[in-house]
Amino acid sequence: MHEFFDDIVPHPAGIDPEADIIHERAYVVRAYRKDDSTLLLRGAVRDQKPPGLYVPGDPDPLTVHHMIVDLSIRVPDLEIIDAAAVLDVHPHAACPTIQEHYGKLLGLSIARGFTHKVRELFGGPRGCTHTTALLQAMAPVAIQSMWSFRVKAQREGTSSGPGGPDFSSPESRRQAMAMNLNTCHIWAEDGDQVRGIMAGEPMEVPVWIQTRYRQLGLDPTTWRNSD
Repeated sequence: MHEFFDDIVPHPAGIDPEADIIHERAYVVRAYRKDDSTLLLRGAVRDQKPPGLYVPGDPDPLTVHHMIVDLSIRVPDLEIIDAAAVLDVHPHAACPTIQEHYGKLLGLSIARGFTHKVRELFGGPRGCTHTTALLQAMAPVAIQSMWSFRVKAQREGTSSGPGGPDFSSPESRRQAMAMNLNTCHIWAEDGDQVRGIMAGEPMEVPVWIQTRYRQLGLDPTTWRNSD
């Protein structure tokens, strides 16, 4: 049995380990700090069928969709300043004729409201179903990348500001949390975490940092003082 993405998609309980996989969809989105004011997102969606299902005797999985999107995003306002979509593998000869339509992404903010705008511009017959789904998966990655963007700039010496979020004053704390506020139960505006941050309490050290520090034999409480 071909092992597709078994490292990140564990086999479900109650299903025979030898049960046939009949389809796999994978999204991969990578964020790059292109320069001090530009974030580059490259996303890909790929659909695969298992070996031999559509082509008898074929030993390899068969890719039926592979779409790639590049978005250049201006920091810090998160406006899209360049966009390109490529339908690399597709079922119909006319599929790539929709690629240029994704140029309408220019000028949009990838922050809040982006998903609604994407549906409005590219939903249904106005776009490629798979490319549009990929765009919706890419937007949260831009938000997730912002603190890392600042950390990278600070550690490379191209920014004199703090590497992470600035929590030094009530106003800076509000600005630091703006993109996260009310995005999930942890960041509810009336929740414990937001109340603590607004009161000047240090935000908890992320669980994944604590875990990795302990694996390396390090003290997680020293993380805030690391270079």
